[in-house]
Amino acid sequence: QVQLVESGGGWVQAGGSLRLSCAASGFILSNYDASWYRQAPGKEREWVARISPTGLTTYYADSVKGRFTISRHNVARLVYLQMNNIDPVDTAVYYCNVHPARSWGQGTQVTVSS
Repeated sequence: QVQLVESGGGWVQAGGSLRLSCAASGFILSNYDASWYRQAPGKEREWVARISPTGLTTYYADSVKGRFTISRHNVARLVYLQMNNIDPVDTAVYYCNVHPARSWGQGTQVTVSS
Protein backbone atom coordinates (compact mmCIF):
# COMPACT_ATOMS: atom_id res chain seq x y z
CA GLN A 1 0.00 0.00 0.00
CA VAL A 2 1.37 3.38 -1.05
CA GLN A 3 1.88 5.62 1.94
CA LEU A 4 3.59 8.91 2.72
CA VAL A 5 3.93 9.82 6.37
CA GLU A 6 5.21 13.24 7.41
CA SER A 7 6.65 13.99 10.83
CA GLY A 8 8.85 16.44 12.68
CA GLY A 9 6.56 19.43 12.86
CA GLY A 10 5.82 21.36 15.99
CA TRP A 11 5.90 24.74 17.61
CA VAL A 12 8.97 26.90 17.13
CA GLN A 13 9.91 30.51 17.71
CA ALA A 14 10.77 32.76 14.80
CA GLY A 15 14.39 32.34 13.81
CA GLY A 16 14.46 28.75 14.98
CA SER A 17 14.88 25.51 13.05
CA LEU A 18 12.97 22.32 12.40
CA ARG A 19 13.68 19.21 10.39
CA LEU A 20 10.73 17.51 8.75
CA SER A 21 10.80 13.91 7.59
CA CYS A 22 8.71 12.05 5.05
CA ALA A 23 8.65 8.27 5.12
CA ALA A 24 7.60 6.54 1.90
CA SER A 25 6.36 3.00 1.65
CA GLY A 26 4.64 0.83 -0.94
CA PHE A 27 6.70 2.07 -3.88
CA ILE A 28 10.33 2.64 -4.86
CA LEU A 29 11.08 6.18 -3.71
CA SER A 30 14.38 6.34 -5.60
CA ASN A 31 12.52 6.26 -8.93
CA TYR A 32 10.85 9.61 -8.37
CA ASP A 33 11.42 13.29 -7.89
CA ALA A 34 9.98 14.32 -4.54
CA SER A 35 8.60 17.59 -3.25
CA TRP A 36 7.48 19.30 -0.10
CA TYR A 37 4.31 21.39 -0.09
CA ARG A 38 2.53 23.42 2.55
CA GLN A 39 -0.94 24.71 3.22
CA ALA A 40 -1.50 27.67 5.48
CA PRO A 41 -4.91 28.30 7.07
CA GLY A 42 -7.36 29.60 4.49
CA LYS A 43 -4.90 29.25 1.62
CA GLU A 44 -4.28 26.86 -1.22
CA ARG A 45 -1.60 24.21 -0.94
CA GLU A 46 1.66 25.56 -2.36
CA TRP A 47 4.82 23.92 -3.55
CA VAL A 48 7.92 24.54 -1.40
CA ALA A 49 10.84 22.48 -2.69
CA ARG A 50 11.68 19.65 -5.07
CA ILE A 51 14.53 17.15 -5.33
CA SER A 52 15.63 14.86 -8.14
CA PRO A 53 15.82 11.07 -7.67
CA THR A 54 19.57 11.16 -7.02
CA GLY A 55 19.36 14.22 -4.82
CA LEU A 56 21.80 16.11 -7.01
CA THR A 57 19.29 18.69 -8.23
CA THR A 58 17.03 20.76 -6.03
CA TYR A 59 14.56 23.56 -6.59
CA TYR A 60 13.00 25.98 -4.13
CA ALA A 61 10.16 28.43 -4.00
CA ASP A 62 11.47 31.98 -3.75
CA SER A 63 9.84 32.34 -0.33
CA VAL A 64 12.06 29.65 1.22
CA LYS A 65 15.22 29.86 -0.89
CA GLY A 66 18.29 30.20 1.30
CA ARG A 67 16.41 29.10 4.43
CA PHE A 68 15.08 25.61 3.65
CA THR A 69 17.01 22.60 2.36
CA ILE A 70 15.46 19.49 0.84
CA SER A 71 17.37 16.22 0.92
CA ARG A 72 16.70 12.51 0.67
CA HIS A 73 17.94 9.12 1.80
CA ASN A 74 16.71 6.63 -0.79
CA VAL A 75 17.84 3.52 1.03
CA ALA A 76 15.91 4.58 4.11
CA ARG A 77 13.03 5.80 1.91
CA LEU A 78 13.06 9.22 3.52
CA VAL A 79 12.80 12.78 2.27
CA TYR A 80 13.77 15.64 4.58
CA LEU A 81 13.11 19.34 4.80
CA GLN A 82 15.54 21.29 6.96
CA MET A 83 13.92 24.58 7.88
CA ASN A 84 16.20 27.32 9.23
CA ASN A 85 15.50 30.91 10.18
CA ILE A 86 11.82 30.07 10.33
CA ASP A 87 9.34 32.91 10.02
CA PRO A 88 5.72 33.15 11.21
CA VAL A 89 4.65 33.12 7.54
CA ASP A 90 5.97 29.56 7.38
CA THR A 91 3.14 28.41 9.67
CA ALA A 92 1.31 25.70 7.75
CA VAL A 93 0.68 21.99 7.43
CA TYR A 94 3.56 20.49 5.48
CA TYR A 95 3.13 17.58 3.08
CA CYS A 96 5.43 15.57 0.90
CA ASN A 97 4.72 13.80 -2.36
CA VAL A 98 6.43 12.46 -5.46
CA HIS A 99 6.05 13.23 -9.16
CA PRO A 100 3.58 12.08 -10.40
CA ALA A 101 1.70 12.48 -7.15
CA ARG A 102 0.58 9.58 -5.00
CA SER A 103 -1.99 9.67 -2.22
CA TRP A 104 -1.47 12.57 0.14
CA GLY A 105 -0.51 11.90 3.74
CA GLN A 106 -1.84 13.66 6.81
CA GLY A 107 0.90 16.24 6.84
CA THR A 108 2.75 17.67 9.82
CA GLN A 109 1.83 20.97 11.44
CA VAL A 110 4.46 23.68 11.79
CA THR A 111 3.52 26.64 13.97
CA VAL A 112 5.88 29.60 14.25
CA SER A 113 5.47 32.26 16.90
CA SER A 114 6.95 35.73 16.65
